[in-house]
Amino acid sequence: MTQAEALTILKTGANVFLTGEPGSGKSYTINEYVRYLRGHGIEPAITASTGIAATHIGGMTIHSWSGIGIHTSLDMQDIRRIASSKHIGQRMRGTNVLIIDEVSMLAPATLAMVEAVCREARQSYEPFGGLQIILVGDFFQLPPIIKRKTEDDPDQIVLLNEPEARFAYDSSAWKRAKPVACYLTEQYRQDDQNYLDVLSAIRNNTFSMKHVGHLESRRTTYDKVPNEAPKLFSHNADVDLVNKDMLSQLPGELIEFPMRSYGPPGLVATLKKGCLSPEFLALKVGASVMFTKNNPRGGFVNGTLGVVEGFREDDNYPLIRTRHHRLVTAEPMDWGISEGGVSKATITQMPLRLAWAITVHKSQGMSLDEAVMDLSEVFEYGQGYVALSRVRRLSGVHLIGWNQRAFQVHPDVIDKEKEFQLASKTSKEEFANLSEEEIRKRHDAFILACNGTLQTLGDDEIEKYNPSLAGDKIDTHAVTLAMWEEGKTIAEIAAERGLKERTIFDHVEELLKEGNIKRADLARLVTPALAEGLPQIHSLFRELDTDKLTPVFEEFAGLYSYDDIRLARMLIDK
Repeated sequence: MTQAEALTILKTGANVFLTGEPGSGKSYTINEYVRYLRGHGIEPAITASTGIAATHIGGMTIHSWSGIGIHTSLDMQDIRRIASSKHIGQRMRGTNVLIIDEVSMLAPATLAMVEAVCREARQSYEPFGGLQIILVGDFFQLPPIIKRKTEDDPDQIVLLNEPEARFAYDSSAWKRAKPVACYLTEQYRQDDQNYLDVLSAIRNNTFSMKHVGHLESRRTTYDKVPNEAPKLFSHNADVDLVNKDMLSQLPGELIEFPMRSYGPPGLVATLKKGCLSPEFLALKVGASVMFTKNNPRGGFVNGTLGVVEGFREDDNYPLIRTRHHRLVTAEPMDWGISEGGVSKATITQMPLRLAWAITVHKSQGMSLDEAVMDLSEVFEYGQGYVALSRVRRLSGVHLIGWNQRAFQVHPDVIDKEKEFQLASKTSKEEFANLSEEEIRKRHDAFILACNGTLQTLGDDEIEKYNPSLAGDKIDTHAVTLAMWEEGKTIAEIAAERGLKERTIFDHVEELLKEGNIKRADLARLVTPALAEGLPQIHSLFRELDTDKLTPVFEEFAGLYSYDDIRLARMLIDK
Protein backbone atom coordinates (compact mmCIF):
# COMPACT_ATOMS: atom_id res chain seq x y z
CA MET A 1 0.00 0.00 0.00
CA THR A 2 1.25 3.49 -0.83
CA GLN A 3 1.21 6.43 1.57
CA ALA A 4 -1.51 8.10 -0.51
CA GLU A 5 -3.71 5.01 -0.28
CA ALA A 6 -3.23 4.84 3.49
CA LEU A 7 -4.12 8.55 3.80
CA THR A 8 -7.33 7.96 1.83
CA ILE A 9 -8.36 5.34 4.39
CA LEU A 10 -7.29 7.44 7.40
CA LYS A 11 -9.39 10.39 6.21
CA THR A 12 -12.57 8.27 6.34
CA GLY A 13 -12.29 8.08 10.14
CA ALA A 14 -11.69 4.33 10.18
CA ASN A 15 -9.61 2.86 12.98
CA VAL A 16 -6.24 2.05 11.44
CA PHE A 17 -3.11 0.04 12.18
CA LEU A 18 -0.39 1.75 10.12
CA THR A 19 2.64 -0.47 9.69
CA GLY A 20 5.50 -1.31 7.33
CA GLU A 21 9.24 -1.78 7.31
CA PRO A 22 11.56 0.83 8.85
CA GLY A 23 11.93 3.69 6.38
CA SER A 24 8.58 3.06 4.68
CA GLY A 25 7.22 6.46 5.67
CA LYS A 26 4.97 5.75 8.65
CA SER A 27 5.92 9.01 10.37
CA TYR A 28 5.53 10.97 7.15
CA THR A 29 2.05 9.52 6.58
CA ILE A 30 0.95 10.38 10.10
CA ASN A 31 2.39 13.90 9.81
CA GLU A 32 0.46 14.34 6.56
CA TYR A 33 -2.74 13.20 8.24
CA VAL A 34 -2.18 15.51 11.22
CA ARG A 35 -1.63 18.41 8.80
CA TYR A 36 -4.85 17.49 6.99
CA LEU A 37 -6.85 17.37 10.24
CA ARG A 38 -5.50 20.69 11.46
CA GLY A 39 -6.25 22.19 8.07
CA HIS A 40 -9.89 21.36 8.76
CA GLY A 41 -9.94 22.63 12.35
CA ILE A 42 -9.46 19.25 14.05
CA GLU A 43 -6.69 18.74 16.62
CA PRO A 44 -5.67 15.08 17.13
CA ALA A 45 -4.09 13.67 20.28
CA ILE A 46 -0.54 12.63 19.38
CA THR A 47 0.95 10.09 21.77
CA ALA A 48 3.52 7.30 21.89
CA SER A 49 4.19 4.19 23.94
CA THR A 50 7.43 5.46 25.52
CA GLY A 51 8.93 8.78 26.56
CA ILE A 52 11.69 8.39 23.98
CA ALA A 53 9.20 7.78 21.16
CA ALA A 54 7.02 10.67 22.38
CA THR A 55 10.03 12.97 22.15
CA HIS A 56 10.54 11.92 18.52
CA ILE A 57 7.01 12.95 17.51
CA GLY A 58 6.65 16.00 19.71
CA GLY A 59 3.78 14.43 21.63
CA MET A 60 3.26 12.89 25.05
CA THR A 61 3.17 9.33 26.31
CA ILE A 62 -0.15 7.52 26.06
CA HIS A 63 0.19 6.79 29.79
CA SER A 64 0.22 10.52 30.57
CA TRP A 65 -2.48 11.44 28.03
CA SER A 66 -4.92 8.81 29.30
CA GLY A 67 -4.20 9.41 32.98
CA ILE A 68 -3.19 5.80 33.69
CA GLY A 69 0.35 6.92 34.53
CA ILE A 70 2.57 4.20 35.91
CA HIS A 71 -0.29 1.81 36.76
CA THR A 72 0.19 -1.78 35.61
CA SER A 73 -3.37 -2.77 36.54
CA LEU A 74 -6.73 -1.08 37.03
CA ASP A 75 -10.07 -2.16 38.43
CA MET A 76 -13.41 -0.50 37.66
CA GLN A 77 -13.07 1.86 40.62
CA ASP A 78 -9.69 3.03 39.31
CA ILE A 79 -11.09 3.51 35.81
CA ARG A 80 -14.01 5.63 37.10
CA ARG A 81 -11.67 7.70 39.29
CA ILE A 82 -9.34 8.51 36.38
CA ALA A 83 -12.21 9.17 33.95
CA SER A 84 -13.93 11.50 36.43
CA SER A 85 -10.83 13.70 36.67
CA LYS A 86 -11.89 17.05 35.22
CA HIS A 87 -8.72 17.43 33.15
CA ILE A 88 -8.69 13.87 31.75
CA GLY A 89 -12.42 13.91 31.09
CA GLN A 90 -12.28 17.22 29.21
CA ARG A 91 -9.26 16.06 27.23
CA MET A 92 -10.90 12.84 26.10
CA ARG A 93 -14.28 14.40 25.35
CA GLY A 94 -12.57 17.15 23.36
CA THR A 95 -10.62 14.68 21.22
CA ASN A 96 -11.83 12.91 18.12
CA VAL A 97 -8.62 11.29 16.86
CA LEU A 98 -6.08 9.43 19.02
CA ILE A 99 -2.71 8.48 17.55
CA ILE A 100 -0.44 6.01 19.40
CA ASP A 101 3.04 5.66 17.91
CA GLU A 102 5.44 2.74 18.51
CA VAL A 103 2.51 0.52 19.48
CA SER A 104 4.81 -2.51 19.20
CA MET A 105 6.30 -1.48 22.56
CA LEU A 106 2.92 -1.17 24.27
CA ALA A 107 1.81 -4.05 26.49
CA PRO A 108 -1.63 -5.55 25.74
CA ALA A 109 -2.91 -4.72 29.23
CA THR A 110 -1.82 -1.09 28.85
CA LEU A 111 -3.80 -0.69 25.63
CA ALA A 112 -6.82 -2.25 27.35
CA MET A 113 -6.52 0.22 30.24
CA VAL A 114 -6.41 3.18 27.85
CA GLU A 115 -9.46 1.89 25.97
CA ALA A 116 -11.44 1.34 29.17
CA VAL A 117 -10.73 4.86 30.46
CA CYS A 118 -11.70 6.35 27.06
CA ARG A 119 -15.05 4.53 27.12
CA GLU A 120 -15.76 5.63 30.69
CA ALA A 121 -14.73 9.25 30.16
CA ARG A 122 -16.73 9.58 26.94
CA GLN A 123 -19.66 7.56 28.34
CA SER A 124 -19.75 5.38 25.25
CA TYR A 125 -19.64 1.63 24.75
CA GLU A 126 -17.98 2.04 21.35
CA PRO A 127 -14.30 0.99 21.13
CA PHE A 128 -12.16 3.74 22.69
CA GLY A 129 -15.38 5.64 23.38
CA GLY A 130 -15.92 6.38 19.69
CA LEU A 131 -12.50 7.95 19.05
CA GLN A 132 -10.76 7.25 15.77
CA ILE A 133 -7.79 5.21 16.99
CA ILE A 134 -4.64 5.09 14.88
CA LEU A 135 -2.00 2.58 15.98
CA VAL A 136 1.41 3.05 14.39
CA GLY A 137 4.36 0.69 14.56
CA ASP A 138 6.22 -2.39 13.41
CA PHE A 139 6.08 -5.54 15.54
CA PHE A 140 9.43 -6.72 14.15
CA GLN A 141 11.04 -3.99 16.22
CA LEU A 142 11.58 -4.12 19.96
CA PRO A 143 8.68 -5.71 21.89
CA PRO A 144 7.38 -4.44 25.23
CA ILE A 145 8.86 -5.67 28.48
CA ILE A 146 6.15 -7.76 30.13
CA LYS A 147 6.19 -8.40 33.86
CA ARG A 148 4.85 -11.84 34.68
CA LYS A 149 2.64 -12.59 37.64
CA THR A 150 4.41 -14.03 40.65
CA GLU A 151 3.23 -15.93 43.71
CA ASP A 152 4.05 -12.87 45.84
CA ASP A 153 1.92 -10.61 43.63
CA PRO A 154 -0.69 -12.79 41.86
CA ASP A 155 -2.84 -9.80 40.77
CA GLN A 156 -0.06 -7.99 38.95
CA ILE A 157 -0.96 -6.53 35.49
CA VAL A 158 -4.51 -7.86 35.55
CA LEU A 159 -7.27 -5.71 34.05
CA LEU A 160 -10.78 -7.03 33.63
CA ASN A 161 -9.47 -10.55 32.98
CA GLU A 162 -7.10 -9.25 30.28
CA PRO A 163 -5.17 -12.27 28.91
CA GLU A 164 -1.48 -12.52 29.66
CA ALA A 165 0.12 -11.89 26.24
CA ARG A 166 3.15 -10.22 24.68
CA PHE A 167 1.93 -7.99 21.87
CA ALA A 168 -0.64 -5.21 21.63
CA TYR A 169 -2.53 -7.00 18.86
CA ASP A 170 -3.49 -9.66 21.43
CA SER A 171 -5.23 -7.05 23.58
CA SER A 172 -9.01 -7.09 23.96
CA ALA A 173 -8.91 -3.38 23.05
CA TRP A 174 -7.27 -4.13 19.69
CA LYS A 175 -9.88 -6.75 18.93
CA ARG A 176 -12.70 -4.38 19.88
CA ALA A 177 -11.33 -1.59 17.69
CA LYS A 178 -10.85 -3.86 14.65
CA PRO A 179 -8.32 -1.53 13.01
CA VAL A 180 -7.91 -1.57 9.24
CA ALA A 181 -4.39 -2.77 8.41
CA CYS A 182 -2.46 -0.34 6.19
CA TYR A 183 0.89 -1.92 5.33
CA LEU A 184 3.20 0.60 3.63
CA THR A 185 5.38 -1.06 1.00
CA GLU A 186 7.52 1.81 -0.33
CA GLN A 187 11.05 2.33 1.00
CA TYR A 188 12.55 5.75 1.71
CA ARG A 189 15.41 5.13 4.15
CA GLN A 190 17.48 2.40 2.49
CA ASP A 191 18.38 2.58 -1.19
CA ASP A 192 21.05 -0.14 -1.20
CA GLN A 193 19.49 -3.26 -2.75
CA ASN A 194 21.87 -5.72 -1.08
CA TYR A 195 21.15 -4.12 2.27
CA LEU A 196 17.41 -4.19 1.63
CA ASP A 197 17.73 -7.90 0.82
CA VAL A 198 19.43 -8.50 4.18
CA LEU A 199 16.76 -6.64 6.15
CA SER A 200 13.91 -8.30 4.25
CA ALA A 201 15.46 -11.73 4.82
CA ILE A 202 15.52 -11.12 8.57
CA ARG A 203 11.84 -10.08 8.52
CA ASN A 204 10.83 -13.07 6.41
CA ASN A 205 12.92 -15.57 8.37
CA THR A 206 14.85 -16.45 5.19
CA PHE A 207 18.24 -15.21 6.40
CA SER A 208 20.93 -17.34 4.72
CA MET A 209 24.68 -17.58 4.11
CA LYS A 210 24.29 -15.18 1.18
CA HIS A 211 23.12 -12.51 3.60
CA VAL A 212 25.84 -13.42 6.09
CA GLY A 213 28.30 -12.77 3.27
CA HIS A 214 26.99 -9.21 2.80
CA LEU A 215 27.42 -8.53 6.52
CA GLU A 216 30.84 -10.22 6.61
CA SER A 217 31.99 -7.58 4.14
CA ARG A 218 31.26 -4.99 6.84
CA ARG A 219 32.93 -6.86 9.71
CA THR A 220 35.67 -4.83 11.37
CA THR A 221 37.48 -4.28 14.67
CA TYR A 222 37.29 -1.46 17.18
CA ASP A 223 40.69 -0.07 16.20
CA LYS A 224 39.52 0.43 12.59
CA VAL A 225 36.11 2.04 13.06
CA PRO A 226 35.64 5.80 12.45
CA ASN A 227 35.76 7.69 15.75
CA GLU A 228 32.83 9.93 14.86
CA ALA A 229 30.39 7.07 14.14
CA PRO A 230 27.93 6.26 16.98
CA LYS A 231 28.32 2.80 18.51
CA LEU A 232 25.21 0.71 19.17
CA PHE A 233 25.18 -1.89 21.97
CA SER A 234 22.57 -4.20 23.45
CA HIS A 235 23.35 -3.39 27.10
CA ASN A 236 23.55 -0.11 29.01
CA ALA A 237 26.68 -1.34 30.77
CA ASP A 238 28.59 -1.54 27.46
CA VAL A 239 27.39 1.92 26.45
CA ASP A 240 28.43 3.44 29.78
CA LEU A 241 31.82 1.73 29.65
CA VAL A 242 32.64 3.06 26.18
CA ASN A 243 31.41 6.58 26.90
CA LYS A 244 33.27 6.82 30.22
CA ASP A 245 36.44 5.41 28.71
CA MET A 246 36.40 7.80 25.76
CA LEU A 247 35.66 10.75 28.03
CA SER A 248 38.53 9.85 30.38
CA GLN A 249 40.99 9.86 27.47
CA LEU A 250 40.26 13.50 26.68
CA PRO A 251 42.50 16.13 28.29
CA GLY A 252 41.07 19.15 30.06
CA GLU A 253 38.66 19.94 32.85
CA LEU A 254 35.59 17.82 33.53
CA ILE A 255 32.41 19.92 33.70
CA GLU A 256 29.43 18.30 35.44
CA PHE A 257 25.72 19.02 35.09
CA PRO A 258 23.47 17.38 37.71
CA MET A 259 19.79 16.94 36.86
CA ARG A 260 17.34 19.02 38.88
CA SER A 261 13.90 17.67 39.73
CA TYR A 262 10.62 18.72 41.28
CA GLY A 263 7.60 16.64 42.26
CA PRO A 264 6.64 13.30 43.83
CA PRO A 265 9.41 10.67 43.68
CA GLY A 266 7.29 8.25 41.63
CA LEU A 267 6.54 10.78 38.89
CA VAL A 268 10.13 12.05 38.88
CA ALA A 269 11.37 8.46 38.50
CA THR A 270 9.05 8.00 35.51
CA LEU A 271 10.39 11.16 33.87
CA LYS A 272 13.99 10.11 34.44
CA LYS A 273 13.33 6.70 32.91
CA GLY A 274 11.94 8.28 29.73
CA CYS A 275 14.62 10.93 29.45
CA LEU A 276 17.59 10.32 27.14
CA SER A 277 19.74 12.79 29.07
CA PRO A 278 21.48 11.20 32.08
CA GLU A 279 20.91 12.17 35.70
CA PHE A 280 24.56 13.25 35.93
CA LEU A 281 26.07 14.59 32.71
CA ALA A 282 29.84 15.00 32.59
CA LEU A 283 31.50 16.71 29.62
CA LYS A 284 34.87 17.84 28.37
CA VAL A 285 36.00 19.78 25.34
CA GLY A 286 36.14 17.26 22.49
CA ALA A 287 33.36 15.02 23.84
CA SER A 288 31.07 13.42 21.26
CA VAL A 289 27.46 14.26 22.13
CA MET A 290 23.92 13.84 20.85
CA PHE A 291 21.01 16.21 21.47
CA THR A 292 18.12 14.50 23.25
CA LYS A 293 15.26 16.92 22.71
CA ASN A 294 13.66 18.80 19.82
CA ASN A 295 14.31 22.51 19.59
CA PRO A 296 14.07 23.60 15.95
CA ARG A 297 14.49 27.26 16.91
CA GLY A 298 17.70 26.34 18.68
CA GLY A 299 18.95 24.55 15.58
CA PHE A 300 18.78 20.94 16.77
CA VAL A 301 16.46 17.96 17.03
CA ASN A 302 16.56 14.71 18.96
CA GLY A 303 19.48 12.78 17.45
CA THR A 304 21.56 15.74 16.19
CA LEU A 305 25.23 14.81 16.67
CA GLY A 306 28.11 17.11 17.54
CA VAL A 307 31.27 17.72 19.54
CA VAL A 308 31.78 19.93 22.60
CA GLU A 309 33.88 22.84 21.38
CA GLY A 310 33.95 24.75 24.65
CA PHE A 311 31.91 26.18 27.49
CA ARG A 312 30.32 29.61 27.73
CA GLU A 313 32.27 31.82 30.11
CA ASP A 314 29.45 33.20 32.26
CA ASP A 315 27.52 29.98 32.97
CA ASN A 316 29.61 27.06 31.62
CA TYR A 317 26.85 26.04 29.19
CA PRO A 318 28.28 23.69 26.53
CA LEU A 319 29.08 25.04 23.05
CA ILE A 320 28.35 22.26 20.54
CA ARG A 321 29.74 22.16 17.00
CA THR A 322 27.33 20.01 14.98
CA ARG A 323 28.42 17.62 12.24
CA HIS A 324 27.80 20.33 9.67
CA HIS A 325 29.72 23.05 11.46
CA ARG A 326 26.93 25.00 13.14
CA LEU A 327 27.77 26.24 16.65
CA VAL A 328 24.89 25.70 19.09
CA THR A 329 24.76 26.68 22.76
CA ALA A 330 23.09 23.93 24.80
CA GLU A 331 20.94 25.30 27.62
CA PRO A 332 18.95 23.40 30.27
CA MET A 333 15.52 22.16 29.16
CA ASP A 334 12.56 20.68 31.03
CA TRP A 335 10.76 17.35 30.81
CA GLY A 336 7.48 17.45 32.69
CA ILE A 337 4.14 15.93 33.58
CA SER A 338 1.14 18.26 33.88
CA GLU A 339 -2.48 17.77 34.85
CA GLY A 340 -5.20 20.37 34.51
CA GLY A 341 -2.63 22.86 33.31
CA VAL A 342 -0.66 22.45 36.56
CA SER A 343 2.84 21.00 36.60
CA LYS A 344 2.96 17.84 38.70
CA ALA A 345 6.62 16.92 38.19
CA THR A 346 9.57 18.31 36.27
CA ILE A 347 13.16 17.35 35.59
CA THR A 348 15.68 19.82 34.18
CA GLN A 349 18.88 18.87 32.42
CA MET A 350 21.05 19.74 29.43
CA PRO A 351 19.44 18.19 26.30
CA LEU A 352 22.60 16.16 25.71
CA ARG A 353 24.11 12.75 26.25
CA LEU A 354 27.50 11.29 25.39
CA ALA A 355 27.27 9.77 21.94
CA TRP A 356 30.30 7.62 21.36
CA ALA A 357 27.85 4.83 22.21
CA ILE A 358 24.08 4.40 22.67
CA THR A 359 21.82 1.40 23.24
CA VAL A 360 19.88 -0.21 20.42
CA HIS A 361 16.71 0.49 22.40
CA LYS A 362 17.36 4.23 22.46
CA SER A 363 18.30 4.29 18.79
CA GLN A 364 14.81 3.14 17.73
CA GLY A 365 13.24 5.80 15.54
CA MET A 366 16.57 7.29 14.43
CA SER A 367 18.03 7.38 10.91
CA LEU A 368 21.82 7.23 10.82
CA ASP A 369 24.33 7.59 8.00
CA GLU A 370 26.66 5.16 9.76
CA ALA A 371 26.97 3.26 13.00
CA VAL A 372 29.31 0.83 14.73
CA MET A 373 27.45 -2.23 16.04
CA ASP A 374 28.38 -5.01 18.37
CA LEU A 375 25.53 -7.53 18.18
CA SER A 376 27.40 -10.32 19.93
CA GLU A 377 25.34 -9.94 23.12
CA VAL A 378 21.89 -9.42 21.61
CA PHE A 379 19.35 -11.03 23.93
CA GLU A 380 15.95 -9.96 22.60
CA TYR A 381 14.13 -10.73 19.38
CA GLY A 382 14.29 -7.74 17.04
CA GLN A 383 17.33 -6.05 18.62
CA GLY A 384 19.67 -6.88 15.76
CA TYR A 385 17.04 -5.92 13.20
CA VAL A 386 16.41 -2.55 14.86
CA ALA A 387 20.15 -1.79 14.98
CA LEU A 388 20.74 -2.70 11.34
CA SER A 389 17.66 -0.88 10.07
CA ARG A 390 18.79 2.41 11.65
CA VAL A 391 21.46 2.79 8.95
CA ARG A 392 20.67 3.89 5.40
CA ARG A 393 23.24 1.84 3.49
CA LEU A 394 25.40 -1.24 3.98
CA SER A 395 28.48 0.94 3.52
CA GLY A 396 27.51 2.77 6.71
CA VAL A 397 27.52 -0.41 8.82
CA HIS A 398 30.65 -1.20 10.87
CA LEU A 399 29.96 -4.60 12.41
CA ILE A 400 32.13 -5.86 15.26
CA GLY A 401 30.37 -9.17 15.78
CA TRP A 402 27.05 -10.93 16.25
CA ASN A 403 25.40 -13.94 17.83
CA GLN A 404 22.66 -16.23 16.53
CA ARG A 405 19.85 -14.18 18.08
CA ALA A 406 21.00 -11.02 16.25
CA PHE A 407 19.22 -11.95 13.03
CA GLN A 408 16.08 -13.46 14.56
CA VAL A 409 12.67 -11.90 14.95
CA HIS A 410 9.86 -13.18 17.15
CA PRO A 411 8.32 -16.28 15.51
CA ASP A 412 4.79 -15.21 16.49
CA VAL A 413 5.25 -11.92 14.63
CA ILE A 414 6.27 -13.65 11.38
CA ASP A 415 2.86 -15.29 11.10
CA LYS A 416 1.07 -12.12 12.22
CA GLU A 417 2.97 -10.13 9.59
CA LYS A 418 1.50 -12.26 6.82
CA GLU A 419 -1.95 -11.69 8.29
CA PHE A 420 -1.43 -7.91 8.31
CA GLN A 421 -0.13 -7.92 4.73
CA LEU A 422 -3.12 -9.90 3.50
CA ALA A 423 -5.56 -7.66 5.39
CA SER A 424 -3.84 -4.58 3.94
CA LYS A 425 -4.15 -5.94 0.41
CA THR A 426 -7.85 -6.60 0.98
CA SER A 427 -8.39 -3.08 2.35
CA LYS A 428 -6.57 -1.57 -0.61
CA GLU A 429 -8.79 -3.46 -3.07
CA GLU A 430 -11.98 -2.52 -1.23
CA PHE A 431 -11.19 1.19 -1.29
CA ALA A 432 -9.99 1.00 -4.89
CA ASN A 433 -13.50 -0.12 -5.85
CA LEU A 434 -15.07 3.00 -4.35
CA SER A 435 -15.79 5.95 -6.61
CA GLU A 436 -14.05 9.27 -6.01
CA GLU A 437 -17.44 10.75 -5.11
CA GLU A 438 -18.07 8.08 -2.45
CA ILE A 439 -14.61 8.57 -0.95
CA ARG A 440 -15.10 12.35 -0.87
CA LYS A 441 -18.44 11.91 0.90
CA ARG A 442 -16.83 9.70 3.55
CA HIS A 443 -14.01 12.20 4.07
CA ASP A 444 -16.44 15.12 4.41
CA ALA A 445 -18.71 13.16 6.74
CA PHE A 446 -15.83 12.43 9.13
CA ILE A 447 -14.72 16.09 9.18
CA LEU A 448 -18.26 17.17 10.07
CA ALA A 449 -18.56 14.42 12.70
CA CYS A 450 -15.44 15.88 14.35
CA ASN A 451 -16.97 19.39 14.28
CA GLY A 452 -14.37 20.44 11.74
CA THR A 453 -14.80 22.70 8.74
CA LEU A 454 -14.91 21.47 5.15
CA GLN A 455 -13.04 24.62 4.13
CA THR A 456 -9.26 24.15 4.12
CA LEU A 457 -7.78 26.61 6.61
CA GLY A 458 -4.54 28.58 6.39
CA ASP A 459 -2.14 28.86 9.35
CA ASP A 460 -3.78 32.01 10.77
CA GLU A 461 -7.24 30.55 10.26
CA ILE A 462 -6.24 27.30 12.01
CA GLU A 463 -5.28 29.24 15.14
CA LYS A 464 -8.49 31.31 14.96
CA TYR A 465 -10.65 28.24 14.42
CA ASN A 466 -8.87 26.22 17.12
CA PRO A 467 -7.21 28.49 19.73
CA SER A 468 -5.47 25.49 21.32
CA LEU A 469 -3.19 25.41 18.29
CA ALA A 470 -1.97 28.98 18.84
CA GLY A 471 1.59 29.43 20.02
CA ASP A 472 5.06 30.35 18.89
CA LYS A 473 5.59 29.95 15.18
CA ILE A 474 8.21 27.37 14.28
CA ASP A 475 11.07 28.72 12.23
CA THR A 476 10.66 26.45 9.22
CA HIS A 477 14.18 27.20 7.96
CA ALA A 478 15.62 26.19 11.36
CA VAL A 479 13.78 22.87 11.20
CA THR A 480 15.22 22.19 7.75
CA LEU A 481 18.69 23.19 8.94
CA ALA A 482 18.51 20.83 11.92
CA MET A 483 17.53 17.93 9.67
CA TRP A 484 20.19 18.91 7.11
CA GLU A 485 22.78 18.77 9.87
CA GLU A 486 21.66 15.22 10.60
CA GLY A 487 22.87 14.33 7.12
CA LYS A 488 19.43 13.96 5.53
CA THR A 489 18.97 14.53 1.81
CA ILE A 490 16.56 17.01 0.22
CA ALA A 491 14.14 14.16 -0.54
CA GLU A 492 14.31 12.79 3.00
CA ILE A 493 13.69 16.20 4.59
CA ALA A 494 10.78 16.84 2.24
CA ALA A 495 9.28 13.42 2.99
CA GLU A 496 9.60 13.73 6.78
CA ARG A 497 8.25 17.30 6.83
CA GLY A 498 5.50 16.64 4.32
CA LEU A 499 6.72 19.42 2.02
CA LYS A 500 7.66 19.53 -1.63
CA GLU A 501 11.33 19.04 -2.50
CA ARG A 502 11.26 22.42 -4.24
CA THR A 503 10.31 24.03 -0.91
CA ILE A 504 13.24 22.38 0.83
CA PHE A 505 15.53 23.57 -1.98
CA ASP A 506 14.23 27.09 -1.25
CA HIS A 507 15.16 26.66 2.42
CA VAL A 508 18.63 25.29 1.62
CA GLU A 509 19.33 28.12 -0.82
CA GLU A 510 18.27 30.72 1.75
CA LEU A 511 20.33 29.04 4.47
CA LEU A 512 23.30 29.09 2.09
CA LYS A 513 22.87 32.83 1.56
CA GLU A 514 22.68 33.37 5.32
CA GLY A 515 25.89 31.41 5.84
CA ASN A 516 24.22 28.68 7.92
CA ILE A 517 25.06 26.11 5.23
CA LYS A 518 28.48 26.13 3.61
CA ARG A 519 28.81 25.69 -0.15
CA ALA A 520 31.12 22.72 0.41
CA ASP A 521 28.31 20.94 2.29
CA LEU A 522 26.27 20.81 -0.92
CA ALA A 523 28.72 18.33 -2.40
CA ARG A 524 26.76 15.42 -0.93
CA LEU A 525 23.82 16.30 -3.21
CA VAL A 526 25.88 16.18 -6.40
CA THR A 527 25.46 13.03 -8.47
CA PRO A 528 28.37 11.76 -10.60
CA ALA A 529 26.54 12.84 -13.77
CA LEU A 530 26.00 16.35 -12.43
CA ALA A 531 29.60 16.59 -11.20
CA GLU A 532 30.79 15.87 -14.71
CA GLY A 533 28.54 18.54 -16.21
CA LEU A 534 29.08 21.31 -13.64
CA PRO A 535 31.78 23.18 -15.63
CA GLN A 536 29.50 23.34 -18.69
CA ILE A 537 26.49 24.45 -16.67
CA HIS A 538 28.47 27.16 -14.88
CA SER A 539 29.94 28.31 -18.18
CA LEU A 540 26.46 28.62 -19.67
CA PHE A 541 25.16 30.66 -16.73
CA ARG A 542 28.03 33.10 -17.30
CA GLU A 543 27.65 33.06 -21.08
CA LEU A 544 23.94 33.89 -20.87
CA ASP A 545 24.64 36.40 -18.09
CA THR A 546 21.67 35.15 -16.11
CA ASP A 547 20.78 33.61 -12.80
CA LYS A 548 17.46 32.30 -14.14
CA LEU A 549 17.02 28.53 -14.34
CA THR A 550 14.75 28.27 -17.39
CA PRO A 551 17.17 29.60 -20.06
CA VAL A 552 19.91 27.22 -18.89
CA PHE A 553 17.49 24.31 -18.59
CA GLU A 554 16.22 24.89 -22.11
CA GLU A 555 19.73 25.12 -23.56
CA PHE A 556 20.48 21.64 -22.25
CA ALA A 557 17.17 20.33 -23.67
CA GLY A 558 16.30 18.29 -20.62
CA LEU A 559 19.73 16.71 -20.14
CA TYR A 560 19.68 18.01 -16.56
CA SER A 561 16.64 18.43 -14.30
CA TYR A 562 15.57 21.79 -12.88
CA ASP A 563 16.86 20.64 -9.47
CA ASP A 564 20.25 19.80 -11.03
CA ILE A 565 20.42 23.24 -12.66
CA ARG A 566 19.39 24.88 -9.43
CA LEU A 567 22.00 23.00 -7.43
CA ALA A 568 24.62 23.96 -10.00
CA ARG A 569 23.62 27.61 -9.62
CA MET A 570 24.09 27.32 -5.85
CA LEU A 571 27.60 25.93 -6.41
CA ILE A 572 28.82 28.78 -8.63
CA ASP A 573 31.64 30.73 -6.98
CA LYS A 574 30.44 34.29 -6.49
